[in-house]
Amino acid sequence: MSGLFSLAGRTALVTGASSGLGHHFAQVLAAAGAKVAVAARRIERLRELEALIRSRGEQAAAVALDVTDRASVTRAFDAAEKALGPVSILVNNAGVPSGSYFLEMTNEEWRGVMAVNLDGVFRVGQEAARRMAERGKGGVIVNTASMLSFSVSKSLSAYSATKAAVVSLTRSMALELARDNIRVNALAPGYFDTELNVGYLTSDAGKRMLARVPMRRPGALADLDGPLLLLASDAGAYMTGSIVTVDGGHLLTTG
Repeated sequence: MSGLFSLAGRTALVTGASSGLGHHFAQVLAAAGAKVAVAARRIERLRELEALIRSRGEQAAAVALDVTDRASVTRAFDAAEKALGPVSILVNNAGVPSGSYFLEMTNEEWRGVMAVNLDGVFRVGQEAARRMAERGKGGVIVNTASMLSFSVSKSLSAYSATKAAVVSLTRSMALELARDNIRVNALAPGYFDTELNVGYLTSDAGKRMLARVPMRRPGALADLDGPLLLLASDAGAYMTGSIVTVDGGHLLTTG
């Protein structure tokens, strides 16, 4: 890829890359020319992704990462830099769902969702930003938020709370890190056709939900390619603190 959207010569690290959005994001960045460290807990799935990317003549390395463990985060960045060079793009994507109604949610479930979806974004983002600032060459951080950062749905209180917090954290990071030439933005997807959502989207409830989406369909992963590359590349050079919603207009019907 050439032009403003090219990522040639850059190294990216993608968390939550073993499945879903992260699995797709890693391939999009690699196709745009980046060397990509694919990071998650499920190392065997990461190795399969690494092999897939390399089979296309692109560069990738599988890196074990548990975003709930500060030492694991440090080791992952060390491994990524050893394999591919200093990380100048972070896609901070790791996340877990929650499905309990508020009165039924246990403290363990609440803390588990917070530990990954919010604390993990903080830990990984801070590690990336420290290294970028120390090198003095700037960088890009793209956090994964959600349309539920701005709306709510029954049984998703923990998830929605974390994603709303990610939006606020993204803006705070952008404000403080701009002096180090580090841009921080977020993608806020709606409902996408991934392995996480397939059961819900094909259910009666899911079909009723999709009928309320102005574009009358779930998102396809390719619908996120342009927004991701905009935020990760020089095409978005004057964007920081922005939240890019990609939801087929769903939020227009929620309130």
